[in-house]
Amino acid sequence: MNNIFSNLTPVVKNLLIINIICFIGSAIFTQAPRFFGVYYPDSPFFHIWQIITYMFMHGGFGHIFFNMFSLLMFGPIIEQILGSKRFLNFYLICGIGALILQYGVQAAEIYNIVGTIKASNFLNFDMLHNRVTADLQVSQEEFSTLASIYATPLVGASGAIYGLLLAFAYLYPNMSLYLMFIPVPVKAKVFIPILILIEIYLGFSNSGGSIAHLAHVGGALFGYILMKIWGIRKGY
Repeated sequence: MNNIFSNLTPVVKNLLIINIICFIGSAIFTQAPRFFGVYYPDSPFFHIWQIITYMFMHGGFGHIFFNMFSLLMFGPIIEQILGSKRFLNFYLICGIGALILQYGVQAAEIYNIVGTIKASNFLNFDMLHNRVTADLQVSQEEFSTLASIYATPLVGASGAIYGLLLAFAYLYPNMSLYLMFIPVPVKAKVFIPILILIEIYLGFSNSGGSIAHLAHVGGALFGYILMKIWGIRKGY
């Protein structure tokens, strides 16, 4: 473990520090996720800075632990290959790419309910408590969907992390991963695609509660696109 920390690269180190500081800060200032988490663009709670700051907010210890552990394990290797500046761009673009796909999913859900991708005209918001009521006739389930989209922030670095996982599998497809919950080593080109397929299944089956599974897929997708655009040599 000491060897892992001693080999930390500059951007990974700073990302770890910022995420931990933000996690502690959000535990102290409990409204921080509502200000720095990201909302649907049509929501009155949306602010432009949230497309970046949401990546540094997390919903609990398990959430930040998985993301930071993955960043610690895979980030330094990828930063050494891409270089610090390009690595930071990669991380942030994957996080934004995750959000773009999530917005597409939310827009489709809204359209299926009200026939347009903007429903704010049909909703009344209590700006203080993020309470939502509706002026249109919809089922309780449909209203819950709209309320969740418009008044629940998305938080977490998972989209960016899935971009890193994809990059690792792209660069080192035959490297074996030793995982606590799997008793045998699994090659990256097998494990990470399976992980992404599971996210796709959970996303379309509406499983996993409030977890934005398709946002994870968006991060991986943008990670792949960037590797191809930048002409990064694929591993074998």
